[in-house]
Amino acid sequence: MAKYVTNDIRNVAILGHSGSGKTETVEAMLWRAKATDRLGRVCDGNTVSDYDSEEIKRGISIGTSVLNLEWQGTKINLFDCPGFLGFAGEVKSALRVADAVLINVDAKSGMEVGTEIGWYNALQAGLPRAFFINKCDDPDADYDKVFNQLRDEFGKNLCPVFIPIKEATGTMMVDLMTMTCFRYLPNGERQEEEMTPSRLEVAQQYEEIFMEAVAQTSEELLEKFFEGEKFTQEECENALHEGMITGSIVPVWAGSASNMRGIYSILTSIAKSFPRHTAKKVEMDTEGGDVAIEREGECKLFVFKTIADPFVGRVSFYKVMNGELKKDMTLKNVSTGQVEKFAKIYTICGKKQTEVDSLACGDIGVISKLQNTNTNDTLCEKSDTEYAKIVFPEANMTMAIKVDSKDEDKVANAIAKMLDEDKTLKYENFAETGELLLKGVGDVHLDVIVSRLKSRYGVNVSLVQPKIAYRETIRKTVSVEGKHKKQSGGAGQYGHVKITFSRGDDEGLTFVTSVVGGEVPKGYFPAVEKGLQEAMLQGVLLGYPMVGLKADLTGGSYHDVDSNELSFKLAARLAYKELVNANPVLLEPIGTLKVSVPESMVGDVMGDLNKRRGRVLGMEPDASHPKYTVVEAEVPKAEMTDYVISLRAMTQGRGSFTFHFVRYEEVPQQIASKVAPRE
Repeated sequence: MAKYVTNDIRNVAILGHSGSGKTETVEAMLWRAKATDRLGRVCDGNTVSDYDSEEIKRGISIGTSVLNLEWQGTKINLFDCPGFLGFAGEVKSALRVADAVLINVDAKSGMEVGTEIGWYNALQAGLPRAFFINKCDDPDADYDKVFNQLRDEFGKNLCPVFIPIKEATGTMMVDLMTMTCFRYLPNGERQEEEMTPSRLEVAQQYEEIFMEAVAQTSEELLEKFFEGEKFTQEECENALHEGMITGSIVPVWAGSASNMRGIYSILTSIAKSFPRHTAKKVEMDTEGGDVAIEREGECKLFVFKTIADPFVGRVSFYKVMNGELKKDMTLKNVSTGQVEKFAKIYTICGKKQTEVDSLACGDIGVISKLQNTNTNDTLCEKSDTEYAKIVFPEANMTMAIKVDSKDEDKVANAIAKMLDEDKTLKYENFAETGELLLKGVGDVHLDVIVSRLKSRYGVNVSLVQPKIAYRETIRKTVSVEGKHKKQSGGAGQYGHVKITFSRGDDEGLTFVTSVVGGEVPKGYFPAVEKGLQEAMLQGVLLGYPMVGLKADLTGGSYHDVDSNELSFKLAARLAYKELVNANPVLLEPIGTLKVSVPESMVGDVMGDLNKRRGRVLGMEPDASHPKYTVVEAEVPKAEMTDYVISLRAMTQGRGSFTFHFVRYEEVPQQIASKVAPRE
């Protein structure tokens, strides 16, 4: 492979709604650039990008694939990102190292949820954006409608570059930079066609929008525009470049990836007009400060993705953020303090790795078997720079896993490897309910994890609803006594306590004594307290742990010979059982829920929260997302088990939320009567 310098490298993330044709767009680019010898199709399971067995089986992208090609002397690194909402963490990884975003839109379906999410993700990442309106040769495609939808939603700086014109003999494509009309042949090649009056009439409507956008990028072009002069192709390419960097131009291409329409034009514009890594001039560190990008400076890398390959081991994907990476370099992991040697350097295209001697600033590489390096780590030659880390979506769906008895020894090790790869996945051995909990972004995400545990590591698990960690407490103050007496021929056992139980201010046991006259010797006080603490592990109502209990040891009796610590511990337990007369009640965990949804959907969300026994605390505009509102409420955890799925259905995938435990509250009687005893 040829050696590329920073100015000749482009990093582009492909985003969009699931089914908009992102993977087929990438495949078309690879085939058009002769980076592959066949045009893969998702339906055939033979694409370069979706090579994982789960992706082939499901027909969707699950992980971000990194691919590269050469076009007109430029190396283009492509990130084919999943469109399914459950794999948003993969999108975040790609956006951290991309230098521009191309958002796919279906010309028939128009603007969808994934279009909006892709736009705002790119906006938050501060990346230049462009659109590709795909499938324009579909009989039901409506380019005019879709283009206007996008402009109405995202602003008038959307600028057409390559447009379709439907005719009886097929769909023509017009390049507005040169006002050239093309017909596409079955083999994907294009041939120039005459610009007839009818074609010119359609093209000129969009040419005016294009020329106005180009003219706004410089005084010289604006003057030329007012004088009625035509722009050269080079001027248009440079204007697109400047406009994308400043955000004044969001270019829009049209075409059909499956039939190669528009692919040549997009590739050329990526090579000529899309920004390079150094265009932003600085990167951000973990403290929010600026770190200058120096092509000739110290080598610095950022690891944005990790794959846990069962055969190769850990494979780390990184971007050269500064300087040049050379073979046999030794770098220090700033995040861990460990030293790693880069004995071999590889680029990657799907699953195919190619060894190279060096990688320039801005390029993407992979390396296997870095023992002390993980996703989000920074590696440097000598400095302590630590680049800003990827902020992954929270894992808001929790399921308990049941493991086949024969796989119990393997499950922890297998899940540890999955956690290394997927930073949106969480795992917990929850002692209170005795369950193994798996937390993910959604139901499909967790389903994929279960499938991978079986296919990669031979571990069979199933998902079940997790148990709720209820607690118990009392409402009444009661004075009780417990007497333990046992005589069996030898030394006997005798313990007798009188205790007043009431609600305590602390979460656990508040133990006090008001014994007078030595009815219970002080030496037995700790035994009484320990007996109560052990008893509180199981409540008197349904067997859930007892909390918020105050115990005042008021009296009792003892025997000079038969009394001992064990006797008083058992006596305390007998007294504890009398709490059935203290009006015991069930408590449930309550959490603070913050839901971000479009303003038009706030009413639906609040109505749903009322059904979930939620208490709405307030609303405020979402500072990170225009047109969105954050609804804050307190909701019982028992009502949140399916909220990920419900919110997605309610908002068509637009809504997001966080949920954090805050306290325990009494369960309403009608709900408590349906709670099963603790197993």
